[in-house]
Amino acid sequence: MRTAFIGTSSLTLSTAETLLEAGHEVIIIERDRARIETLSDQLDAGFVHGDGTSPDVLSDAEPENTEVLFCLDESDQTNILASLIGRSLGFKRVVTRVNNPQFQRICHELGLEDSVMPNRAVASHLMGLLSGEKSLELSSLIRGDAAVFDFIVGDDGSGPIDELELPDRCRIICLYRDETFLLPEKTSKLKPGDEVILIAHQDTIESLRERWPAETEEPS
Repeated sequence: MRTAFIGTSSLTLSTAETLLEAGHEVIIIERDRARIETLSDQLDAGFVHGDGTSPDVLSDAEPENTEVLFCLDESDQTNILASLIGRSLGFKRVVTRVNNPQFQRICHELGLEDSVMPNRAVASHLMGLLSGEKSLELSSLIRGDAAVFDFIVGDDGSGPIDELELPDRCRIICLYRDETFLLPEKTSKLKPGDEVILIAHQDTIESLRERWPAETEEPS
C-alpha cells in the first residue's frame, strides 16, 4: 500500500516508521528542505519538497496511485485545508488530524469523515492507567464484525436517549458533553453538541452513515 503524509510531526514519523516496517511505501511532504535532508538518512521513504496545502505539491505525490493521505501537521487549519484539496485531487482516502473539538465538528460538516483526535485518545488512555485499568489496545477489543461509530447531536436531535431508535446490534458506549466523559443511562437526555460513541455490527454502519452523514468511524 502507498501512503502519503503532510508534514513531519512526531505522529507522522511514528506512523510512517510502522508502515515502512510492514513493507508499505511512504511519501512525506515537507516544506523544510533541511528537514527532508535529515530525515532521508533516517527513513526509507520518498520525500516531496513543498507546502502540503498547495495543489501542485499534492499532485506530485501522485493521488491516483496513493491509497491514503494522512494530514498530520500540528496545525488543525493546515490539516483541514490539505484534506479538502487532497480529496478534490482524488486521493482515495484522507485522514485529518485535529486537536480542537471545534475543528472536528467542522470536519464533520465538510464531509471529512476520517478525522482523528490523537490527543483525546492518549489522554483517555493515560487516565485509565492512572486509575489502575489494564492497558489494552483498541484493536484488541474491536474485532471481527464490530465497528465504532460516532456522531454529533444536532439542534433537532435532543431528547431522551431511549427514543433514539438505533438499529439492532448497535449500542451507545458513552458520550462527550463539553469534553466531559459521560456514561449514559436510559433516562439520560441528549443535548445539541453531544458527541455520541456507538459500537455496532459492520452491517449497520451504512444505515448509521445515512442517518448521520459525514461522521467519524474508527477503524476496527
